[in-house]
Amino acid sequence: MKTLFSNYINTFKGLSREVWWLALITLINRAGTMVIPFLSLYLTESLDFTLKDVGWIMSAFGLGSVAGSWLGGKLTDKIGYYKVMLFSLLTTGFLFIALQFLTSFVSFCIGIFLVMLIADMFRPAMFVALSAYSKPENKTRSVTLIRLAINLGFSAGPAIGGIIITTMSYTGLFWIDGITCIIATVVLLNVLHPKKSTPLDTVKVDNPKSAYSDTPFLIFLGAMMLFGIVFLQYFSTMPLYYKDVHTLTELEIGLLMGMNGFIIFVFEMPLIKWLENSRFTKTGLMLFGAILTGLSFLVLNMTSWVGVLIVGMLLMTIGEMIAFPFSNAFAMQRAKRGNQGEYMALYSISFSMAHIFGHNAGMQMVSNIGFDNTWYVITMLAGLCAILLFILKQFMQSKNIRQ
Repeated sequence: MKTLFSNYINTFKGLSREVWWLALITLINRAGTMVIPFLSLYLTESLDFTLKDVGWIMSAFGLGSVAGSWLGGKLTDKIGYYKVMLFSLLTTGFLFIALQFLTSFVSFCIGIFLVMLIADMFRPAMFVALSAYSKPENKTRSVTLIRLAINLGFSAGPAIGGIIITTMSYTGLFWIDGITCIIATVVLLNVLHPKKSTPLDTVKVDNPKSAYSDTPFLIFLGAMMLFGIVFLQYFSTMPLYYKDVHTLTELEIGLLMGMNGFIIFVFEMPLIKWLENSRFTKTGLMLFGAILTGLSFLVLNMTSWVGVLIVGMLLMTIGEMIAFPFSNAFAMQRAKRGNQGEYMALYSISFSMAHIFGHNAGMQMVSNIGFDNTWYVITMLAGLCAILLFILKQFMQSKNIRQ
């Protein structure tokens, strides 16, 4: 046991101090967005909005995410990642606090759009900062550490949010959300000022290549949007499947979903370190991750045994653990060819687009063709994602491009 623990700790060695600070800031920020999981409940219970209204508000949420990712990338290339992160965190804090005072449908649509517009400017800026402060050989593990922070934040946030709602009502939730973003700003100001740090992997491109003319990157973005649509079903249609088809309680659903975060927290970093040292390419690993994630839906139609839900969750979790870190690393590697903010913004936008279409499409399919047929369609989308990644792999091999 001591040897296992020692080997686990060793997987974190070699990461720069700045990357650890970025992970802490991301943890504070993501734990602070605890209002998001409870948004639909707040809108229906406290503001008496209809489900149709909630659907439009979630569309405004997704559109704000797309616009924010694009704007964040543009501003990162213009004024630098540090200023963008600082502005995003601080302004988001005040916007979260203000959101509680919006009670009409139109005002809330506008409000949530503005919150996500400013909040998601942080993502491309953070990825560029991560690229600058990571040693080249540690890029994928640095991304994995940030993912651990995000997962911890998403795990702790809803639990803390539930306690806050019980003791302080939804009003307290908006205040805490805003304050945590402001705290993250203070941490950023004190530990990551550019004058106090020297980037470890500075990339200067004299004639930057536009991401829009980078064929391999565009194929990659198409695959990632499809992967996002597939993956997001686990946070929209899948909980309904657990409850309506397999009659799981909310506690059982929570434990099953929590298993995902626990496995990622314990096993992702050692797995990524092992895969980094293997002969596998990033494109090959992303392809494998997409296949596993697709299979996690297909197995659900093979038996009515309730244990298959655990099998499906395990397949999805392993697929996610492989696909996400190496897709991040691939995007950062391609970004060295041109404007890094533009590249990382488009990478973020691919998942924001999945948010716009994924949740709604899944719900519509479940309503019209049932769960079983929906899982077949989702599996086919995962298959299409895998085909695009295979094409990308072959294209890069034929051009002798580093994968």
